[in-house]
Amino acid sequence: QVQLVESGGGLVQAGGSLRLSCAASGSTFSINTMGWYRQAPGKQRELVATITSGGRTNYADSVKGRFTISRDNAKNTVYLQIDSLKPEDTAVYYCNADYWLLQVGSTRSWGQGTQVTVSS
Repeated sequence: QVQLVESGGGLVQAGGSLRLSCAASGSTFSINTMGWYRQAPGKQRELVATITSGGRTNYADSVKGRFTISRDNAKNTVYLQIDSLKPEDTAVYYCNADYWLLQVGSTRSWGQGTQVTVSS
């Protein structure tokens, strides 16, 4: 019902910035919360940031003050602005969308992921 495609990852030096994008398609009118997760090699996938349809945001403590999540509902796109990158930010970043389907309930979709690599 909802498909997600991430973009914007790459190789950046420590202290640099990246802007990740996630474009949603399908039943986008039903999307409530969107978010970003990341997974480093040998680590479990962890929450980075979320944003509700009303604009309320939530961040992991490790990224507060450096990462900013935003969304453009008209473009069905969520963004993650990453500043002051650290080597420990290196991971595959995944976009997700939580939405409601009648007779199913709460449903989640995931993007394919985009690699962020930070060199020291």
